Amino acid sequence: MWWSRLAQPRRRAWTAAEPVRPVGQTRPAGDPDPAALAYFGLVLRGTDAAGDPTEALGPRFVDGRPVGAITVPFPAWCADRLAAQGIRALVLVWSNAAWHGSKAVRAAIRAHNRRAHREDGVRLVPCFLAVRSPWLNPIEPKWVHGKRRIVEPARLLTACEREDRVRAAFACPVSDHLAIPQEVT
Repeated sequence: MWWSRLAQPRRRAWTAAEPVRPVGQTRPAGDPDPAALAYFGLVLRGTDAAGDPTEALGPRFVDGRPVGAITVPFPAWCADRLAAQGIRALVLVWSNAAWHGSKAVRAAIRAHNRRAHREDGVRLVPCFLAVRSPWLNPIEPKWVHGKRRIVEPARLLTACEREDRVRAAFACPVSDHLAIPQEVT
């Protein structure tokens, strides 16, 4: 997911006067922050002790663009956290973005699943969506509503402010950014 610092999400409001239309921001010259922040997310659905459905969101920001080399550590990071909860498989509902199906990601998932089979860990099951069908991804509505909750129409937010608002909107803990592993660079 991309969290743009410049573009404003579409908003709807009932007004007697002119409709409310947030205007995209412009990036000042010399702004060191990126125009957009990349972000991976994980929706965990389950039940609580009373049998009621629960849902949690596990986020992870990315340094730079979400290329294949950065996509590799995210599912493994998720699997490590899920193994502690006794979960046996993680279904990765992914778009057909080039970095999701890259050779590096496919090889990493195969290696992870072989290791998970030997060590009784969490298997990764990629499930690719049809092209241009974001409504099939259960996390997309979360992103849309999150973008609307963090909007700032009056000024351009810094990258740190944007991250803080995203974490607050989803009630997520702070975690290190994913970065390209050193052996890849």
